[in-house]
Amino acid sequence: MPWTDLLAAATDDCLAALLQQADQDWSRPAHALDWTCRQTLDHLALGLMGYTGLLIARPDDRYITLFASLDPQAPVPACLDGLRIAATLLTSTVRDTPAEVRAWHPWGHSDATGFAAMGITELAVHTYDITRALGLPWTPPDSLSTAALARLFPDAPSGHAPSDTLLWCTGRIPLPGLPRRADWQWNGTVR
Repeated sequence: MPWTDLLAAATDDCLAALLQQADQDWSRPAHALDWTCRQTLDHLALGLMGYTGLLIARPDDRYITLFASLDPQAPVPACLDGLRIAATLLTSTVRDTPAEVRAWHPWGHSDATGFAAMGITELAVHTYDITRALGLPWTPPDSLSTAALARLFPDAPSGHAPSDTLLWCTGRIPLPGLPRRADWQWNGTVR
């Protein structure tokens, strides 16, 4: 499946899960994070817009100076519209970026597919963080997790469900025989 289709599927799946919990208390801490669910949602929108900006500006040594955040006074459903906009802009930018383009990221200069995988990972793990805190037993779809793992986590352990492996790689859960990771990062370099 093309990366733009994977990113669109991740957006739809994650937004559907988050919308189910829109009437909950988003001021509570997100699962295992120092942020509230609302702050985590803002971080997610900021990250997706940041990836879009990096692909457009193509810096080789720094973050861009454009930051986009959600209105802290807006109701959660309106913020989820904002998240959809950020994800759609990233998807369009991934589609329109030539394969040879590279842009800086602290965890490896990357190409459009790398930034798509980063967007999928951000959507998956932060939707997990929020839904866990709000009482919804959601996990990332295996198809999305498999793609993100293959692109960003080349040393991921095998023999586990892809969604569990992605959650382990990003420090969310332990796996049998592997404790929860305290420190982690992906490898966005083009391979």
